[in-house]
Amino acid sequence: MKPSSLFIAVLCFFSACSSPQQKNQTVLVLVNAHIWTGDPLQPWAEALAVQGDSLIYVGGMDGIKSYLQAGTKVIDAKGQMATPGFIDSHVHFIDAGLNLASVQLRDATTKALFIQRIADFAKTVSPGTWITGGDWDHTLWGGQLPEASWIDSITLQNPVFLNRLDGHMCLANTLAMKGAGISAATKEVEGGVLIRDKKGNPLGVFKDNAQNLIYRSMPPMPESMRDKALAMAMDYVAARGVTSVHHMGTWEELATFQRARKKQQLKTRIYANVPLYTWAKLQAVVANEGRGDDWVKIGGLKGFVDGSLGSHTAAMMAPFSDSPKDKGFYITPLDSLYLYVSKADKAGLQVMVHAIGDEAIHQQLNIFERVAQENGPRDRRFRIEHAQHIAPGDIARFAALNVIPSMQPYHAIDDGRWAETYLGSERIKTTYAFKSLLTAGAKLALGSDWFVAPPTPLEGIYAAVTRRTLDGKNPNGWVPQQKISVEDALKGYTINAAYASFDEKRKGSLKKGKLADFVLLDSDLTKIAPEKIRDAKVLLTVVGGKVVFEK
Repeated sequence: MKPSSLFIAVLCFFSACSSPQQKNQTVLVLVNAHIWTGDPLQPWAEALAVQGDSLIYVGGMDGIKSYLQAGTKVIDAKGQMATPGFIDSHVHFIDAGLNLASVQLRDATTKALFIQRIADFAKTVSPGTWITGGDWDHTLWGGQLPEASWIDSITLQNPVFLNRLDGHMCLANTLAMKGAGISAATKEVEGGVLIRDKKGNPLGVFKDNAQNLIYRSMPPMPESMRDKALAMAMDYVAARGVTSVHHMGTWEELATFQRARKKQQLKTRIYANVPLYTWAKLQAVVANEGRGDDWVKIGGLKGFVDGSLGSHTAAMMAPFSDSPKDKGFYITPLDSLYLYVSKADKAGLQVMVHAIGDEAIHQQLNIFERVAQENGPRDRRFRIEHAQHIAPGDIARFAALNVIPSMQPYHAIDDGRWAETYLGSERIKTTYAFKSLLTAGAKLALGSDWFVAPPTPLEGIYAAVTRRTLDGKNPNGWVPQQKISVEDALKGYTINAAYASFDEKRKGSLKKGKLADFVLLDSDLTKIAPEKIRDAKVLLTVVGGKVVFEK
């Protein structure tokens, strides 16, 4: 749809233009729209009106007339579909913003292209500057892990630490390893792996906790760099219809968000979660300062059980099909996880834990069940982040224990290219089990895991509905029995995502009194062919009644 199909005007009569704005001025009105509200009591509407940052009307065209005032911005949707603003339930916002400006390796399909991209980028940065980001995927060139020797000669003056797209292993060049004091004598790290040659010399790839050996030697990031990354990330997601994110990060990143909030520079609402082991610090901050506001909210903690399938670090009940002696491992010891979860829950904080392998998911459900029994009933909304490869017997436990599966549909059509090789034909039946979880009664929250995958809800909805893998080899869907409906996917990116952060009374649906966060699309997702959903375009993104993106 061409941009000219969207008409925006300011209703201004000569008699009223020069007069002061009314105290209760309607600042924005959307008319002639096909609005999916996410509100079961009024699923569809034609118009809405905004006063301040909130909705004061959602309904038919007949009822909108009284809200048309002098100075009101009127958006004529011309029949286009509008939805609540998309909520991405799992992002790494600052890292993703930084990666936008770094070397792009996600689509490097050969070793030669991988090396050339890094060589070209290294020429653009000053000597001594760390080269990070990357998002490489070794499965694209046959599965061979990269080595420092591939890039040493082209990065002689720059330390390099480039992450695989899942963030669970990174490639360091020799300069970075020397700066960190890494050698054959370096001991292994619990919950991590250093890839070595036959003599024990590190080859450059560091998995999970072993990455900390390099991270601790990197210089602190300037605040100005984080501020710039935030600005880039907000612009990027606004163009994709995202109005809120659940950020999984650090205290330094929380400070970045709060700094932007103080300067009134935010255009994305952020639920900023910090590391689980820092629960005591978060408890004190919440007690002294509260949980924030509609722009920056705190109160959540994020931990880890295991790593990822692509890195062979997901904790599995049985060995990987392509590596019979390998079952992955725990990043955090289970007794430590239990202690952190128990203490955080007693403090009234929300706990969300990364668990990807079936063993990791099973053990985390056990911990959640034990903690809930010991600490007593309350509305705690435990979350398992990713919940990718679930043992069949654990699917019903999500609903029974009121644990939210926070999942990322794009991963399914990405990993689906090779996951059966790792897991075999039987275990993939409950991999990315969206449908089974919904059927069991779980409340499914959806997101992207950006930087790991694109922060594009329309692609996520497409993935959840079609399950067509990125290589085009599964036109009818990979594990098609796990497909879900468009409406269920929309709920995952709106009202269910809001529920996952205790925000369902403020956002996630378009209803009078809620925040005026909405998106206008050029296609009706409920009517077009499912395979066309990823081609739909965002025309307009509005946050708190203010246009933050217009195509």
